[in-house]
Amino acid sequence: MKNTILITGCSSGFGRATARLFAWEGWNVVATMRRPEEERDLTALPNVLVTRLDVQDPATIASAIEAGIARFGRIDALVNNAGFGLFGLFEATPPEKVAEQFDVNVFGVMAVTRAILPHFRANKGGLILNVSSGAGVFTLPMLSLYCASKFALEGFSEALSYELASQRIVVKIVEPGGVLSTNFGRRSGAEAACNAALADYAPFVARTQEAFAGLRAARLATEDHVAQVIFDAATDGTDRLRYVATEDIETLVMARREAGEQSYMALMRRRFGGGAVPCGKGLEEC
Repeated sequence: MKNTILITGCSSGFGRATARLFAWEGWNVVATMRRPEEERDLTALPNVLVTRLDVQDPATIASAIEAGIARFGRIDALVNNAGFGLFGLFEATPPEKVAEQFDVNVFGVMAVTRAILPHFRANKGGLILNVSSGAGVFTLPMLSLYCASKFALEGFSEALSYELASQRIVVKIVEPGGVLSTNFGRRSGAEAACNAALADYAPFVARTQEAFAGLRAARLATEDHVAQVIFDAATDGTDRLRYVATEDIETLVMARREAGEQSYMALMRRRFGGGAVPCGKGLEEC
């Protein structure tokens, strides 16, 4: 009997690439998205069910899981991939956008996970793989809300892994950085365009944009590279928790996890600037 995986956010990016890869590898795939009526490519694959799931709509979550079980008999794995990033100054971001960031990236993941757990427990096992980000390990300016949502996802996933191990359900996290081929950056830019300009921040924003240009130039991976890491994580037969998916963030991940706090913060302030910061003797420039 083939294994079956349900993946959220399959209309583009990591989700679409992951759905294709699992299908090519012989899995049954429940490829979910908010507007399945617009999908053409995935619907042509015989072992793929394309169906509606909006992580902000509990009814669609339940119906997608039910449809997957009805079509394939059971679901063995879940990839929580749906998400988006707000880019811009926190002070300029409307409260409703802050709520949306957490509704999708955190509460949406929780809702889908909660909905599928009874099925996994009945099956005496399962796999939950949450797509996080390098921004769930280290923080970046102009991405405070996205970082906050991914830090929350990391904490939730790690703590949940202890609980669900008692039910033979494995939880894993994949941490990609920037890639060349998704529309994540374009959507983030569109979100930033909604923010009102605050003149006081202009010098800082200019410096930050220069720093991000360097990060973008370091991108080498594609969505297919990340899909391969997701597939490898799902099939390696281990209980390993975290997988760094792209080389461009390895230096920052290592600095955050292995360097001391002082050296890590000095590195980040050199890279992104920081202005005046308080210290024991008054104010100094970072």
